[in-house]
Amino acid sequence: MSTAIESGTDLYAALGQGSAASKSKADDPGSAERFLTMLVTQLQNQDPLNPMDNAQITSQIAQINTVTELEKVNGSIQALSGQFLQSQMLQGAALIGREVSLDGDLLSFSEGKGQGAIELQGAADTVTVEVLNLNGDVVDTLDLGRAEGGRLAFEWDPGSLPTDVPYGFRVAATQGGKAVAGRTFSVDRVQSVNLSGNTLHLNLAHLGEVPFSQIVTFH
Repeated sequence: MSTAIESGTDLYAALGQGSAASKSKADDPGSAERFLTMLVTQLQNQDPLNPMDNAQITSQIAQINTVTELEKVNGSIQALSGQFLQSQMLQGAALIGREVSLDGDLLSFSEGKGQGAIELQGAADTVTVEVLNLNGDVVDTLDLGRAEGGRLAFEWDPGSLPTDVPYGFRVAATQGGKAVAGRTFSVDRVQSVNLSGNTLHLNLAHLGEVPFSQIVTFH
């Protein structure tokens, strides 16, 4: 039994029926074929004395063409997203065993030495790094001397202090008695990589799992 379609009916809306569930039907791959069938039926049953104008027909065809093109674009985006994730995994795998830096103020240990990095916004005639225990107490101070600014890596010898507990650090720098702003970085080694929620994560030796986007530099 065929369904009557009145002249002037918005065919795209008819496909969707106004509900979210039915809209998905209007957007499925077969919607274009159903649209053309409905359009031909509408033209065959239109009032000869009050036919559809060209603008109305063109508008309805444009709607279904837009939906079809959007489906193609969405498919292309999904394919590109998959390729991008594969590329990220390959890049991440190449980082295994390498050191990376990320914003932070925790020291990591390698061969018994604590490692960290700082970045100064300008030249400084005095640069010191204070090593802190879990309580925030200063357990040692490193004098890095003068610096021209930019990035500086450093190592800390804990001496008789245990290395199986976390240590933080902070930087103080001055130029002519005025403070120079500094930024701190944690340095760690990549042990493995994984995809979690379509996001590449690096598993670091001391800092654990972090998103790839948090990495600032690679060494």
